[in-house]
Amino acid sequence: MQSLLGLKSRFDRTSGRYHFTIMKKNAYVIDFICVLIFVAIGRHTHKDGTSLGGMISTMWPFTAGLFAGWLALRLTRRSVTTKSSGLILTLSTVTLGMILRVISGQGTALAFVVVATVFLSSCLVGWRALLSLRK
Repeated sequence: MQSLLGLKSRFDRTSGRYHFTIMKKNAYVIDFICVLIFVAIGRHTHKDGTSLGGMISTMWPFTAGLFAGWLALRLTRRSVTTKSSGLILTLSTVTLGMILRVISGQGTALAFVVVATVFLSSCLVGWRALLSLRK
């Protein structure tokens, strides 16, 4: 599992604990997978199917928001693996994603905004929180 997530570990003999770090490129992959899972679950739940065209149509606004968040982190020289970065990514992904959905004529019901925010924050902040517990 460590190699799949790009985790690097080292044992601290003083504290008797392992310290984990994650490679930056793998953080991007994990974030993208979080958005992909969100879209796939939503499309399946609403019986919209998981065709490639349907997935792309639903996913592109959130992916654009995620990319904007990554760009903001890069411009401010913040690490992509901190919990606060996960929060920034959640805000950019949901906010820009919903704006782009409105512009493109897709729905943004309040319940959908809430579900998107809860799910994406659980994922984008969650994996970073778990990683920080292991440091």
